[in-house]
Amino acid sequence: MSSVLAFEETPETERGRVLYGMLLAVHASIRGELVSVERLAAAVVDGLSVDGLNEELEALRSKGTLWQFQISCLRYCRFVHLHHHAEDTDFFGELEETNPAIGPVVERLRAEHRAVSDYLDAVEAAARALTDDDGLDARRAVADALEALEAHLLAHLEYEERSVAATARRLRDLPFATQVADSDLPTEEDQQ
Repeated sequence: MSSVLAFEETPETERGRVLYGMLLAVHASIRGELVSVERLAAAVVDGLSVDGLNEELEALRSKGTLWQFQISCLRYCRFVHLHHHAEDTDFFGELEETNPAIGPVVERLRAEHRAVSDYLDAVEAAARALTDDDGLDARRAVADALEALEAHLLAHLEYEERSVAATARRLRDLPFATQVADSDLPTEEDQQ
């Protein structure tokens, strides 16, 4: 029996479904906040004042999930860097362990992470440059960097979600998770 056939016969696990759902939720947040950041970048290019920019950032902080934790474009970039680092160091290895045939997909994803990292670095550099020069060219540089990031990041997220779904949903359940789920969590009756 080949490893691909054995993998296809492996049932989905609760943990795998939950982890894949979490991956989709994080990616949805990244997409949603990217739209807000790009709208703001366009306003900056159009000449939004510093006070107006600060008001917009405050509105994003109070409304956006990630913006509650990520105060600025720089922190948003760091969040994506951290997300990709966690995938590279933990998630992808477990995907390969679960399904050895996914190796080429994981290699492409790692390469895309390196490319997205470069785009994030470009956004960070352009955003930092606004501190010294908020002229039209500096503003346009932020918008251009965000447009490049958007194109590559959204394509990457779509490919990753589509390519890892079957394997992610089959990640092994952890023994302690089953034990906790089966015996240690209080029931509704226990809480009354």
